[in-house]
Amino acid sequence: MVMTALHDRLAAIAAAPAGPAVAAYFDYDGTVIDGYSVTAFYRHRLRHLEMGIGEMARTVAAGLRGIRTEAEFAELVALSLSAWKGRPAAELDALGEKLFQEEIAGRLHGEIWDLVQAHRERGHRVVLASSATRFQVEPMARELGADEVLCTELEIHDGVLTGRTSGHPPWGSGKAIAVLDHAGRRGIDLAASFAYSNGDEDQQFLEAVGNPVAVSPTDRLRAYATERGWPVLDCAARPGMVPSPSDIVRTLGFYSGVLGGVGTAIGVGLVNRSRRQVLDLAFGVGADIGLGFAGIGVDAHGVQNLWAARPCVFVFNHQSQFDIPILMKLLRSGFTGVAKKEAANVPLWGQLFRVAEVAFVDRGNPSQTRAALAPAVNRLREDGISLAMAPEGTRSATPRLGPFKKGAFHIAMQAQVPMVPIVIRNAGEVMVRGAQTLRSGTVDVCVLPPVDTSAWTTETIDTHVADVRGMFQRTLTHWPRRAAS
Repeated sequence: MVMTALHDRLAAIAAAPAGPAVAAYFDYDGTVIDGYSVTAFYRHRLRHLEMGIGEMARTVAAGLRGIRTEAEFAELVALSLSAWKGRPAAELDALGEKLFQEEIAGRLHGEIWDLVQAHRERGHRVVLASSATRFQVEPMARELGADEVLCTELEIHDGVLTGRTSGHPPWGSGKAIAVLDHAGRRGIDLAASFAYSNGDEDQQFLEAVGNPVAVSPTDRLRAYATERGWPVLDCAARPGMVPSPSDIVRTLGFYSGVLGGVGTAIGVGLVNRSRRQVLDLAFGVGADIGLGFAGIGVDAHGVQNLWAARPCVFVFNHQSQFDIPILMKLLRSGFTGVAKKEAANVPLWGQLFRVAEVAFVDRGNPSQTRAALAPAVNRLREDGISLAMAPEGTRSATPRLGPFKKGAFHIAMQAQVPMVPIVIRNAGEVMVRGAQTLRSGTVDVCVLPPVDTSAWTTETIDTHVADVRGMFQRTLTHWPRRAAS
């Protein structure tokens, strides 16, 4: 076993031959994500009273016993599929997408995301190889930009699941066979290819390629990797369903710090009779104190660009609810923002947003959105107050950069002010999607130079949207390294 850091794995990918003749095969459950995707489906069935006591007991017993043979795995698959017999396949596809967005996406290992992007950068064929069913795996495959999926296929007749599998499930030796078959069909050079897995049942799967990597492996796979001299990559643990006591204390400390900063700002503002001073102190000091109590740092590149061209439109990629305090710490003063109308009802933040005259928009009503943004445009022009917006419009489920809407670009063009991109890399690691508590860590931010909008026109706006989004994508893919001191 060779203990390895992420940058070592990225270097190995960069040194590999480029092109689609090299494949990167990723196991899914326990490797791409922390835990097992099927638990989200079991929880759904329990919530909707679709899972009987007998089935629950047999499933739990199988999990506690562990799956050691292909026969045991086939028994568990048959048990699971019996529940879906007679259901429309489209219904399961929709459920898979829903559970992915709500629960599974937040379990993605950040290290795996980086590995996949590195393989795609080299033009490698990215393949998810899993014994899970297609409606479990495909949503993540689309999110990662994977080229193909090898999985347990379900038999479908007239659009309805029969409760049987179609073909041999890729588990144990079956997964290795599926990879060998895929390589033969696609002309893959297995000696130059990569495979990643966490489970000891995947020893043959890992042995099928020239570059096997054990990812946060089981004890048995770790021991086997030691014997074979394989690299081992241990991913950072993802937060569980129940927050730890330290996360609860950290979160309470953060909100106490923000409230303390706001209280200080109100006191100073009342003395000086300045509403703007209240806001500026509340944003900057409140974020500093709150982040300090929470043990969360911000490592920012290009901070000089935050002040190079104000007033301006700041645009940022929306990864987490925690993006807001990050922006407060960075921007500090002289700005307001745009938020969806539901944010007005969020405790603490809603009240602070109202005082800051944030523009609340109804994403389902474009005419009302334009009316709500008009005062922000006027403040840019007349008062010199900058505007912060997320052109994706909503938080992304994973680090993938979503499509950009045009609103922020039209505002910058109409107000005749520059646009400053703020690229946030890993805010989702300190507050994952759906979580209410915080984890300690450092959020990486890169502020790009101001973009001149003076020559923008309505006819060229699509080009400018694509150009700025490309800046975000390139920065996320090739994150700047600090110069050695």
